[in-house]
Amino acid sequence: MTRDPSDRTAPDLTGGGEYLVPDVLRPGLTLVLVGTAPSRTSARVQAYYAHPQNKFWPTLHAVGLTPRQLRPQEYAQLPRYGIGLTDVAKRHSGVDAVLPGEAWAPHELIAKVRAYRPRIVAFTSKRGASETLGLPTGKLPYGPQARELEGAELWVLPSTSPLGHNHFQLAPWQALADRVRELRPGGDPATAT
Repeated sequence: MTRDPSDRTAPDLTGGGEYLVPDVLRPGLTLVLVGTAPSRTSARVQAYYAHPQNKFWPTLHAVGLTPRQLRPQEYAQLPRYGIGLTDVAKRHSGVDAVLPGEAWAPHELIAKVRAYRPRIVAFTSKRGASETLGLPTGKLPYGPQARELEGAELWVLPSTSPLGHNHFQLAPWQALADRVRELRPGGDPATAT
């Protein structure tokens, strides 16, 4: 699928084009984890959650979403476990506080959720959820939300970023893994599909 790079309204569903880290999306996923934007490290190595102090990959394994701890460069293996990845700001990198207003593309994220129809969409930070849902972060508790996003269950999780170390909690991630287990055939979220 070719797209005009000047057309910022059309979602880049292929993960090609100007995205710093490609989407990991396909139909039939149980869970899509949505970050804010790639860190500078992730953009440089073109891999999700690549900063050495980021807790993302150890957390996925600790809660049973993956059978072993994957390396950031192995991110494309996640669909084997019914998991996809994307970000709200696909064309910018850095910490949330320095992202310009035009970095956020919630309309693209919503179009992807509509196209791929995952069972659960989980934001890996309150900021990404806030930018997408138009709600202040203080109105977004961790865990499942009362509303859906394009028919998908909606969750908000504590950030695994080293900058959010003081706010990290494993319990919401474990609750998400338990819910994924309920929805997955065979009940094991780490079983390859």
